[in-house]
Amino acid sequence: MPKFAPAVCLSFMLAAGMLPCIASAAEGGATRADAEAMVKKGVSYIKSAGDAKAYGEITAKAPQFILHDLYLVVYKLDGTVVAHGANPKMVGKNLIELKDIDGKAFVKERVDLAKSKGTFWQEYKFTNPETKKIEPKVMYCEKLAETVVCGGIYL
Repeated sequence: MPKFAPAVCLSFMLAAGMLPCIASAAEGGATRADAEAMVKKGVSYIKSAGDAKAYGEITAKAPQFILHDLYLVVYKLDGTVVAHGANPKMVGKNLIELKDIDGKAFVKERVDLAKSKGTFWQEYKFTNPETKKIEPKVMYCEKLAETVVCGGIYL
């Protein structure tokens, strides 16, 4: 049997799907890099297409704004949802007081971070729309004018 260098074996095993992808979040889910790219794509699209058109497409689950369990959410800096890629019923609702299962006011924290940092990652727990279970989630967000555009992955 021929001998291969460890790096060759590892490359083969990864290519053959025999090892889990380290960059992947939840099994079969999007990655941190996917979330960052999706938010950047959303920000760029909002700037070029305008708020109304972009928010409508994000909320309508346009394919360019959905990847596995990754979707975009856009909030005004007062906590009001203006676009939601998983639940259109949230649009128009002020969620500033919304808390996760651990009591973390994650929307308030999110808008505060947008005001102070502009670009950030945030951790909290939320219901995964694919599994319907509450799971740890990390959200990548970028401030855009008086809004914050976010996309998260489940861990």
